[in-house]
Amino acid sequence: FTIFSVLVFTVISPVNGCPPSDRAALLAFKAALHEPYLGIFNSWTGTDCCHNWYGVSCDPQSHRVADINLRGESEDPIFERAHRTGFMTGFISPEICKLTRLSSLTIADWKGITGEIPKCITSLPFLRVLDLIGNKLSGEIPADIGRLKRLTVLNVADNQLLGRIPSSFTSLSNLMHLDLRNNKISGPIPCKAGDLSMLSRALLSGNMISGPIPVSICRIYRLADLDLSMNKMSGVIPPCLGKMAVLATLNLDCNMLMGTIPTTLLTSAIGNLNLSRNALEGNIPDVFGLTSYFTVIDLSHNKLRGPIPRSLSAASYIGHLDLSYNHLCGRIPAGAPFDHLEASSFMYNDCLCGKPLRAC
Repeated sequence: FTIFSVLVFTVISPVNGCPPSDRAALLAFKAALHEPYLGIFNSWTGTDCCHNWYGVSCDPQSHRVADINLRGESEDPIFERAHRTGFMTGFISPEICKLTRLSSLTIADWKGITGEIPKCITSLPFLRVLDLIGNKLSGEIPADIGRLKRLTVLNVADNQLLGRIPSSFTSLSNLMHLDLRNNKISGPIPCKAGDLSMLSRALLSGNMISGPIPVSICRIYRLADLDLSMNKMSGVIPPCLGKMAVLATLNLDCNMLMGTIPTTLLTSAIGNLNLSRNALEGNIPDVFGLTSYFTVIDLSHNKLRGPIPRSLSAASYIGHLDLSYNHLCGRIPAGAPFDHLEASSFMYNDCLCGKPLRAC
């Protein structure tokens, strides 16, 4: 009977609460961090880390830790009472990797967390969300990040990450949201980026990414938002970007792109198009029509020549148009959308005239 009781207790006790190994991993993770103002770790007491530990959630069946959600900017009452956003220092301990059933890891907007992304993070087979935005993380993205086959969200924006985008990136076949903005990432975009077939948002602005825009990106059927602005991208704009089924926002501003504007971009489903501050040449394609609907078209600070396309007047809607700082010449067409645009949309061209500029 005693042996039977021990066996039953051994089987049942982990189900009734958080396993000691998960609790130990969380406490080691906590020990590497310092949060002086909100006391978010004050609740991390007792033996059951699945019960009322702030930001920790467990799988209801296995009672293993499944989610860690610690945000430094939140509407949670703990922030309202303190009348401030969060600030945390320290580093992300590799002990976090002992939580082998972890599905979601969010340590976001704490502003002071330093160190590298633990390389062992890529050994977590069930990880779906990795959100580390808004810290001071340095080092490189783990080279074998592609091992995270279930990953759907990768957000490491607003840090100080270096190095290249790992080639293994293209193995993240379930990735839907990618945000690498405002780091120091360099080198080219992997040429097989088109293998990210589930991707809907790719935000890579504010880095030092160089090289051409991979044509393979055009194969990503679900891609709706592509932001490569404020990098060092070179070469021509692939015309196939304008043939993508759901691409609605395309930001390529502040790069070193050259060549002409592909006609396809102006006859596509793209409604927010920013090609400013590049080295684009030639005429603006005169291909606008009733299906043209743009909330933003910014072609400023390029080397565009020739007249303003008259077909712009046939567009169903153009909210903001900026053609300034080019070499355009001729009369500004009358009527919509030109009758609601200010002079700043046309300034610093070679010889444009007509309202809202000087008379021809």
